[in-house]
Amino acid sequence: MTWISWEAYKNMGGEIEWNKEDSEGVIILAIETSCDETSAAVVYNGLHVLSNVVSSQIELHKKYGGVVPEIASRKHLELINPVISEALHQAGMDFSDLDAVAATYGPGLVGSLLVGLTAAKTLAHALNIPFIGVNHIVGHIYANFISNKDIEAPVLCLTVSGGHSDLLYFEELGSYRLLGSTRDDAAGEAFDKVARVLGLGYPGGPAIEKISREGNPAAIDFPRPFIDEDTYDFSFSGLKTAVLNYLNTQKQRQAEINVPDVAASFQQAVIDVLTSKVLKAVENYPVKSVILSGGVSANRALKEQLARRLEGEYQLPLYTPELEYCTDNAAMIGSAAYYKYLKGEFSPLTLAARANLKL
Repeated sequence: MTWISWEAYKNMGGEIEWNKEDSEGVIILAIETSCDETSAAVVYNGLHVLSNVVSSQIELHKKYGGVVPEIASRKHLELINPVISEALHQAGMDFSDLDAVAATYGPGLVGSLLVGLTAAKTLAHALNIPFIGVNHIVGHIYANFISNKDIEAPVLCLTVSGGHSDLLYFEELGSYRLLGSTRDDAAGEAFDKVARVLGLGYPGGPAIEKISREGNPAAIDFPRPFIDEDTYDFSFSGLKTAVLNYLNTQKQRQAEINVPDVAASFQQAVIDVLTSKVLKAVENYPVKSVILSGGVSANRALKEQLARRLEGEYQLPLYTPELEYCTDNAAMIGSAAYYKYLKGEFSPLTLAARANLKL
């Protein structure tokens, strides 16, 4: 595989302004349907987002306390064509302007993935242009490059979402080393489960962050799994269980449960673990930039603590995506697809959805 240098990356995307008449530019229609957001985007040269349409199903799934896979896939079927049409309309494009079509092929809910994947492959076949399958986790990483043009390598990346907690080290763009990943519950998954037992609703991350502002993060001494272990891996199932045990014990004692304190203490435990792993890697690898990606990267308390520690102790910058690129969206898929396009890494139309796809 041919790696792209960091300077080449910045020159290819960051230095080229949008010009519809520019025959040198690469225009990609990207589709993201890995969970409960139906999204389509038009991306020019990897970093210039011409449109990014997201139709969320949050309200539809709220009453169930989480995403119902069958309902999600049916809603994707209903929304996929209108969302694609709106993305092209907002970008001032039609199908003839496209150079490639990209879509998430994993990880995610297999029924949801199939909707976006099938739509993308059908369009690519009909238009006789390349189809590019993109790993959803890689898409979250590339969301940083859309928002931040000053990222310098080597880069340490913490990716934290509903299904994944990964720590990666990039010497150059495309050349990464997976330092650690989740062994059981990912951080975002733990947020959702704890929010559910606290009666805070779905999605759990924003709900816990909001109520935590009213609580004391030091009120309850929840465990910090793996924080002192000689590994970069993550494990949050034990922390989730500790919260459940605390709540059950309080109920048995007929003691009052201070929900803001529980939420704040849980959130702080997660943040401490994530921060400790990043700082451990900074100590052991040469790093010029640290980037945060995935849905949990929208958590303000996490960003503030990590940025404060990195800047204060190591004089390192922390980069995070703009809020609209933190959660699932197609623009990040289009950005990742662009660099695969430049290397000719096209996918066959037989590419299958892979619910448990790894990095």
